[in-house]
Amino acid sequence: MSEQPAELRPAPTVPEQELLSFVSAQRWFGAKSREANSVRILDEALLRRTEPQLLLALAELGFETGAHELYQLLLAIESGPPPDRSGDLAALAANDLVAEVDGRRSFEAFADPETGRELLRLLADGATIEASQGTIEFHALEPVTLTRETPVRRPGVEQSNSSLVFGEELILKAYRQVEAGTNPELELLAFLTAHGFRHTPALHGYWNYCGALMNTTLGIVQRYLPGAADGWSLARSEVGSHPDRFLARLDALGEVVGELHRLLASDPEDPAFCSEQPSTEAVALLTATIDEEIGQLFHQLPDSEQLAPIAGREADLRDLLRSLGNLGTLGRVIRQHGDLHLGQALWADGSWHVIDFEGEPARSLPERRRKRSPLRDVAGMLRSFSYAASACEILDGSPAPAGFEAAARERFLAAYLPATQAAGLLPVDLHGITQLLKIFELEKAVYELRYELDNRPDWIQVPVAGIVRLLEERT
Repeated sequence: MSEQPAELRPAPTVPEQELLSFVSAQRWFGAKSREANSVRILDEALLRRTEPQLLLALAELGFETGAHELYQLLLAIESGPPPDRSGDLAALAANDLVAEVDGRRSFEAFADPETGRELLRLLADGATIEASQGTIEFHALEPVTLTRETPVRRPGVEQSNSSLVFGEELILKAYRQVEAGTNPELELLAFLTAHGFRHTPALHGYWNYCGALMNTTLGIVQRYLPGAADGWSLARSEVGSHPDRFLARLDALGEVVGELHRLLASDPEDPAFCSEQPSTEAVALLTATIDEEIGQLFHQLPDSEQLAPIAGREADLRDLLRSLGNLGTLGRVIRQHGDLHLGQALWADGSWHVIDFEGEPARSLPERRRKRSPLRDVAGMLRSFSYAASACEILDGSPAPAGFEAAARERFLAAYLPATQAAGLLPVDLHGITQLLKIFELEKAVYELRYELDNRPDWIQVPVAGIVRLLEERT
């Protein structure tokens, strides 16, 4: 175990405005519909002493409302003439440069392969690094080996965090927005790996921050699946040209998600991973929460032509929710994926593998760790089929084949429901399952609309169409 003496920690060299502008412009910044007006470094730790020094910083962004968010930054700090950025360092994008002050350059260094190598070295050593107010602790659950010849690259997918792939063996993910508590992904991956679940890449290690400020998970390392294709990419390539091929894959996907849910409810000795009977007020509490989210959404809706189909329909949506809430039971509640969609499933070697167990990034960590009906995950996947169908028109300019979304829903549910019902996790009758699915689809569509308004305005029409469909089905 290695420790970092306090006197070797450098003072931050990034002026506030440059740091604020940089973080606000990143894909992983989670508040694009709000303007941050302040930033300060709450804690920092020097991970590498030699230049360029590597500084892990926890930066707090503040907003006019008084709210704040905390982000993990990995800053390289160097002096002297600018080095050659060819070779590995060519991966550094132009907007990764943060600032130059008094001859010392600071840049967000996660794109630098040496940053990933340093993190893996610390993980393999089980290092503990002293920060100003706490410690950074690295934990290896499996042996981690790395050579100078091991290629390091960014995965070619859009993410709300930052990842690096090491050869064909490991993938490292650094959580960018962090909050107090254990990230649910670490918790779920540790359980699934320990129980030998074949459809999730095994957890190899993690690092976390501990201190008076908070205890929080900073990142994980997992097995990498070379040659894997995510379900969203498969849908983009097959729905328009080979829809039957894609639909056939959904039988196996439904079975894998069912197996995942049964395992997450299977350990009566572990309070976190046993199923529970919800209270008699659970349905009322669920609908009350969604009703509040509907109110918050409509209170903040901007004037937009894309939003015209739901403009003024807040009361209709709340009436729909009340009508769906006449349920006898939720079934059992369990830990679940929390943000299940096609992009969170990888197709490799003729099988599906589920990844990214962080939960919905716009929800708080306690919300993401809460036990819920497994049908909430199912609703997320059904909504993803709607996104896949819409992508054909939004991105390709041509509609999906007639009946694709309905067929996808039918294939997935036919494979998922039997074993999950037999395990006693769902309402006993099909009507109850259907009603509950609609409640969760409504919740998901409201969440999606808020997310798209914050992150991808061009996609607003997809959750809007989902909300309209639910209203029309009632009629």
